[in-house]
Amino acid sequence: MHAQIVLFDGFDPLDAIAPYEVLYAGGTASGGAVSVELVSAEGPREVVSGTGGLALRATAALDPGRADLVVVPGASGRVGEPGEVPDRDHGQDADAGEWRQDEFIPVLLGRTLTTGLPGLLAAAMENPRVTVGTVCGGSLVLAMAGLLEGRHATTHHLGLDMLDATGVHAVKARIVDDGDLVTAGSVTSGLDLGLYLLEREAGPRIAHAVEELFAHERRGTVWRRQGPVPAGF
Repeated sequence: MHAQIVLFDGFDPLDAIAPYEVLYAGGTASGGAVSVELVSAEGPREVVSGTGGLALRATAALDPGRADLVVVPGASGRVGEPGEVPDRDHGQDADAGEWRQDEFIPVLLGRTLTTGLPGLLAAAMENPRVTVGTVCGGSLVLAMAGLLEGRHATTHHLGLDMLDATGVHAVKARIVDDGDLVTAGSVTSGLDLGLYLLEREAGPRIAHAVEELFAHERRGTVWRRQGPVPAGF
């Protein structure tokens, strides 16, 4: 399995790095059966995240014809001019002293719609051999591009209403498996997403070995559209 993790301006670093490290370790544990790289819609470049100007390097272009798994992170930081280094200070409520990222994260995610990313993600969604995974607001990128209508997905709890508004069946779960679409909730769920995908694609023994290495136990039940509908909920 070859995984490509997408970087875009303003991405959340942990959304990308958590599944990257899990999948990379899975490649070691599986003797090379899993490989992973950081990519962008534009090709190799330094991509500035939304957290303190931290940058990661995309080493290749997103290529749905070459990937078996495409993972899309969410965003972090403030809204500024395109290319401007994000700064969390803009998102602080002076009265409450709290971050109000729910007010501007959708704008950062929406900027991806002006790039080549939506077209490449559409190609990935249309390719029957590609699984698309998302962390946190990554599912909103797909939803705003009109790629998730009628699908089951999750995101950060502050974005569930946005998913609903785009015709998505929003599920309040840490991981939602909708076949070739696997979505994860808020930022730390990237670890769980990586481990679940390892279990699904490389086997439970590989996933368990990485879980032990990272001293991290997955949380919650993975939601699937299977079995009877619960009564009274």
